[in-house]
Amino acid sequence: MSEKYHEIQDLKGEKRIVLVTGATGAIGKAIARQLAAQDLAVVLAARDEQKARQAVQEIRRVTGNEDVYYELVDLSRKASIQELSGCWPGKLDVLLNNAGTTPRRRLETPEGIEMQWATNVLGYFWMIQFFADKLKEAAPSRVINVASYWAGGLDLNDPEFKQRHYNNGNAYRQSKQADRMLSAAFAEIFAPFQVTVNACHPGDVNSQLSNDLGFGGSESPDSGARTPVWLATDPAIEHVTGKYFEHRSESRDRFTDNRTAVEALYEVCRSY
Repeated sequence: MSEKYHEIQDLKGEKRIVLVTGATGAIGKAIARQLAAQDLAVVLAARDEQKARQAVQEIRRVTGNEDVYYELVDLSRKASIQELSGCWPGKLDVLLNNAGTTPRRRLETPEGIEMQWATNVLGYFWMIQFFADKLKEAAPSRVINVASYWAGGLDLNDPEFKQRHYNNGNAYRQSKQADRMLSAAFAEIFAPFQVTVNACHPGDVNSQLSNDLGFGGSESPDSGARTPVWLATDPAIEHVTGKYFEHRSESRDRFTDNRTAVEALYEVCRSY
């Protein structure tokens, strides 16, 4: 049985299909496992093929769900995301943007874009942009953007820290503010198509990302996965869109109150 999603010949039944980015990390793998346990077809998006294969095999074994697959993609690169969407067979019911990075020193992609801005912000933007038709085909469908309550400091005049001193914590905080704002922007754009877009804080989980920021974590990966999985699956919130959630509860998002700033961010992302 193939482990790459685009290579399978037939997805038996009418399972809903969920694509999870950053799915080999602590929270991402827990999200994928919890979704698979609900008998959904789950596709893990990852850069490292060995880690992706191991995660697929582990989740299949633990959940008994054989409809777990992977696809290779670099979320920091527009062409890689476009290639993934181009080979994607059929619809997509849920896109769960979870991938993130926070290098301690300023790095750039081969295209010359600062790595956190490329992965944490543009990666979300491009995934939604290039999978828009797949999501509309599956409507009612959902997009969940994993953000954070640790957010702020967005500077659209210098989003890539070309003029400012680079600090990975500051770059991470602005990227999570941007993810929350982009969720509101896309929620408005997709409203006529029955595609909902929401953002959430997953919890304080001990992971490579939190360690790179200088933190540990008080919550398990499974605890951190609960809110994203709930947003992806609960029928009671099927029509809720443009909101921000913490611990399965809606929380007011001050960053989305300024619609002019939300629209300005969207245009900046569209320019890449």
